[in-house]
Amino acid sequence: MQTRVTRLVLVPFDQLSRDRGVMRDADPVTDGILMVQSESMLTSRRWHAQRVHLVLSSAAHHAQALRARGFSVHEVTAPTLVQGIAAARAARPGVPVVATAPRSRPLHLALERAGVDLVADDSFLTPRADFASWSPQRLPVMEAFYRRQRTRLGILMEDGAPVGGQWNFDAANRLPPPKTEQPWPEPLHHPFDDLDQSVWDDIMKRGLPVVGDAPTGTWASTREGALRQLQHFLETGLPGFGPYEDAIPRDTWTVNHSLLSPYLNLGLLDPDEVVAAALARHAEGGVPVESIEAFVRQLVGWREFVNGAYWAAGPDYEELNALDADRPLPLAYDDPSLTRMECLRSTVADVHRRGWVHHIPRLMILSNLALTVGVVPQSLLAWMRRMFVDAADWVMVPNIIGMGVHADGGVMMTKPYAAGGAYVNRMSRHCGTCPFDPRKRTGPDACPLTTLYWDFLARHADEFGRNPRMSAQVANARRLTDLADVQQRADEVRDGLAVGAL
Repeated sequence: MQTRVTRLVLVPFDQLSRDRGVMRDADPVTDGILMVQSESMLTSRRWHAQRVHLVLSSAAHHAQALRARGFSVHEVTAPTLVQGIAAARAARPGVPVVATAPRSRPLHLALERAGVDLVADDSFLTPRADFASWSPQRLPVMEAFYRRQRTRLGILMEDGAPVGGQWNFDAANRLPPPKTEQPWPEPLHHPFDDLDQSVWDDIMKRGLPVVGDAPTGTWASTREGALRQLQHFLETGLPGFGPYEDAIPRDTWTVNHSLLSPYLNLGLLDPDEVVAAALARHAEGGVPVESIEAFVRQLVGWREFVNGAYWAAGPDYEELNALDADRPLPLAYDDPSLTRMECLRSTVADVHRRGWVHHIPRLMILSNLALTVGVVPQSLLAWMRRMFVDAADWVMVPNIIGMGVHADGGVMMTKPYAAGGAYVNRMSRHCGTCPFDPRKRTGPDACPLTTLYWDFLARHADEFGRNPRMSAQVANARRLTDLADVQQRADEVRDGLAVGAL
């Protein structure tokens, strides 16, 4: 490091922005950069190979870019992040360590205890204090939050009213996969450079515990690559984004999705620049209002809402289990060959292949199955954290505990996202090659999702019978003449999934 350093700027591996937070006023002459690779984090679980490579290679490229700007970068490998900070301090007694406020509650607490000076994180569109002040007693309803965001930020607004005359176009954006051939965007390939290869070679040499396919260029590890992905989406995906955003076709894994979430969550892209670029593309023409609104909703609405919800929740939020779920995660989540359920097999295989599937397979297949099986919420949360390239504490905790498996009892969402095989049959092409029939709820060829859905409603009738969004479904479940057979079949399904025999 430089001899004139008066501050050590700690850069966590998920805060790789060049000009946000503490980096906004960082000076190469007086500020040294500290980057700590934590051995305990890398070896504590079997990370997806592409997740761990993306994180480590992006950090290595970021360090390289900072050196090119004249910064002295001190890269430390230590048993833990805190021990790495202590070693750096010992080398420079009296030099303060500063960092942008972490995006995870445990890390925030650890850095506070370690005496690191924290600067506010300004990488989101909504400051944490602003979110808390809007609804101090309980979380705001997502739709109300989104409309306020649009108004506050002046996005897709004309004379105080939403562009297109309505706030959302969900009704037009829930189409099933098209029956005819569709010219889906070709995924952008990001070739390895020497540093990418060096990072992967080191992962293999150290024998880090990984799972899933090795990286093959699906994910970029530089800001320049992230910007190329943004431009690719604007040109090829954004115009058709809206209508099929919930669809699960068989002839594409990207559909029209942006694939930008890993770069946003690592700090390689900022949400305001992505929104601005999308709005500029819309202004040029050729992007229907249904598509631009749907994309904006994900960024200024849902992403900001989830981050606000994470920090508004208490420290024990991720341990909640309001439905007393006690089942293990089905073995097929770690080995897709252990199920004949085509939707589950295909989705898990895609996760193992790339570390990513879009939001509907995550919610309506992976989380929906865990919810209706009664999987311990923290088991699904742990699996999601280690398997997805865009996983982050603030993302996964609310999305799983609050939305995916309703483990918070309705703090975040007004209803559980439970569905039977009919939904998957409508929104995907999985059922056509599956041995299970989505129309059946009993018998050996009944769709497990259909069986589990009706069983879930019956098991939790007391919790949801008075919920205005669930009462009709619960009443229908109570009227089933074959409910005893459904419940017996549901036990068989749960037991089969637990041992990889269904």
